[in-house]
Amino acid sequence: MKEVPDTPAELKARALRTLARREHSKLELQRKLSPHAASEEILLGLLGELEGRKLLSDHRFAESRAHVLSRKFGASRIRQDLRGKGVADDIVERISSEGELERARSILERKYRQPAATREELAKRMRFLQGRGFSADVIRGLLKFK
Repeated sequence: MKEVPDTPAELKARALRTLARREHSKLELQRKLSPHAASEEILLGLLGELEGRKLLSDHRFAESRAHVLSRKFGASRIRQDLRGKGVADDIVERISSEGELERARSILERKYRQPAATREELAKRMRFLQGRGFSADVIRGLLKFK
């Protein structure tokens, strides 16, 4: 790796290559580019320019990340991941809780083909869903011991 920091044009090209691979949050892109930037002001200016041109969007990143995670995880796990990536709380709350019951049902049906026959099996499924980040209300609504 070279010792000299990138010029503004090189930094912008690096940012665009990174964004071409997948969506990134502003904080995530800032962390990736900061070792290559000559100064923090240049980096923040570039990030502002990218946001202004709609090439960088936390909302778009949150939607795509939540979509990927929703195949395996519940709302609380998705919220935790998005907050860790630097997405604002208002965006996180709007994105993460959509269709949680249906997601939990789908995940449970993929994992377990038959309904729970004993209390132990039911408890195992409850722990599984809790570990995936589903709320207690959703789990109770989905799993009822017969």
